[in-house]
Amino acid sequence: MTEAKRFEGPVAVLGLGAMGSSLAARLLDQGVPVRVWNRTAERTAPLTDAGAVAAAHPAEATAGTSAAICTVADGDALAAVLHGPGGVLAEGPYPGCLVCASTVAPGDVVRIAESTTGSVLDVGMLGNREHARTGELRLYVGGGQQAFNAGRPLLDLLGREVVHLGGPGSGMRMKLLLNLLMGIEVQALAEAAELGAALGLDRQLVLSTIAGSGFASPVMAFKSRRLAAGRFGQPDFRLRLMAKDLALAAAEGSAAGVRLPLVDAAADTHGRAVEQGRGGDDCTAVVHALGATPDLAAVRS
Repeated sequence: MTEAKRFEGPVAVLGLGAMGSSLAARLLDQGVPVRVWNRTAERTAPLTDAGAVAAAHPAEATAGTSAAICTVADGDALAAVLHGPGGVLAEGPYPGCLVCASTVAPGDVVRIAESTTGSVLDVGMLGNREHARTGELRLYVGGGQQAFNAGRPLLDLLGREVVHLGGPGSGMRMKLLLNLLMGIEVQALAEAAELGAALGLDRQLVLSTIAGSGFASPVMAFKSRRLAAGRFGQPDFRLRLMAKDLALAAAEGSAAGVRLPLVDAAADTHGRAVEQGRGGDDCTAVVHALGATPDLAAVRS
């Protein structure tokens, strides 16, 4: 029997967006008792129907659990879940393994780890909701060796690859590197399509040619289909989250004294798209900040 199969839980999942809901469903499938909390309580219903227990606040969700996974949107939300009213750490250390799977500033998780005596891991997740649902994520983990050893059985249930990168903050640093690549690639794809259309080429043909070329990464090939259809609803990754991650990467570069002109440019473009009201769309909606042609701007799902 592998180490992962010996994990029994229970586990709290805090934040039930696409990834949090999928992680909770994966654990339920593996026979792990799950307690869930979400700021909007109606999102707990599909999971409680599947056997999870819903809680009124984060501290109630984590009571009696051996691990807690935080999958909220940003640093402010994570601070509220941990230290706000009814927060996990509001009344003292959490005795289980606290897994910060939200993409936040690396310094945030370093401070969390320094402020509690419990085990804290920051986990950069590579993959989408389907990967989370089926245990096919790649997980890049920061935290002390003892904390990693404690959390490894749980992580093995959630990912097909688990990599310990080093101390607190390491997982978030890797996640920001991966997301900055995705943001730049998707923007480059959108720019190429816009320039091609402006020069009189067929947009769909431009995108299919790029997707089938050796220049396209897997994510570009995948996202080209959304751009070709002008389909920005039901997002795989929301544009406002990409804008947030690019801004975090730019800040990390500035603090490290590293010039990142592509990241700075992409962060600016994504920020403008959010200001245009596209933040809830898929990240391919960055095309609208490039001066998209009227026929594309009119096509929304």
